[in-house]
Amino acid sequence: MAKAKRRLTEFIERSTGELKREKAPDARTLGFLYHSPFGKLPLALLAKRKFLSSLSGRFMDSRWSKAYISAFVKAQDVNLDEFEGEGRYKTFNDFFCRKLKPGVRPISEGIISPADGKILAFEQVETCRKFFVKGYEFDVCEFLQNDALAKKYDQSPMIIIRLAPADYHRFHFPSNGHIGKSVKVSGSYYSVSPIALDKKIEIFCENKREYSVLSTHDYGDILICEVGATLVGSVVQTYQPDSEAVKGLEKGYFRFGGSSIVLLFEKGKVTLAKDLIENSKAGLETTIRMGENIGF
Repeated sequence: MAKAKRRLTEFIERSTGELKREKAPDARTLGFLYHSPFGKLPLALLAKRKFLSSLSGRFMDSRWSKAYISAFVKAQDVNLDEFEGEGRYKTFNDFFCRKLKPGVRPISEGIISPADGKILAFEQVETCRKFFVKGYEFDVCEFLQNDALAKKYDQSPMIIIRLAPADYHRFHFPSNGHIGKSVKVSGSYYSVSPIALDKKIEIFCENKREYSVLSTHDYGDILICEVGATLVGSVVQTYQPDSEAVKGLEKGYFRFGGSSIVLLFEKGKVTLAKDLIENSKAGLETTIRMGENIGF
């Protein structure tokens, strides 16, 4: 298979098939940090460090942060009608972690997207390795830091959902099943914007992350990994470990910043949605909303 050419900031609107360009409010900063040789020093010393994310998180929990909500909503075209709170948010993090109103995200048949965002779908992890920047191969063992799981998922179908700051930042169960405990993997806090990922796909293997395994009747064991990023204060799991999960119910949420969710499926257990596969082969992400079908 020929390597797909990454088309930075362009994506497919799934509902219409239209090609669009993503709004990136921090494009200049990210371009400097990840592409300029002069940006490598502040990236290493500042942007990926926990204290920056923690400091930002504390500010976003303060009452002073409320002043930024209205401008952010306007600039990013956030539809507040979908969410609880009716705009009465006390802090920016209160807004950022907003909950959906009941019923606004229909739950489809099959496996559903656990989150809103932009999605890439690969029939095998090997395909993902050919998608991103030459010179780095996504390594499941390095990603999970677990030899047994790496062997189990090395040839598996793979989904990457990238959440931009304007997206809904709670995540949900993609199927019914039994959910295990969440395993934390230490790491840094690089950005997961398309600008940053084009330069460093290894970000997924370097950022702080945590994973759990959802054991299902129809689709085998689905590995769900939440990946933090620059300015994400924390990943918060709200589910009860070692319990029965219900498709579409909340699993947890990200606090302020960009973030990603990676799904790995056992080989031969799942067929991913054709449109997502084809768009990814063309080097394009596709918009996705929590509850939409991503495979059977």
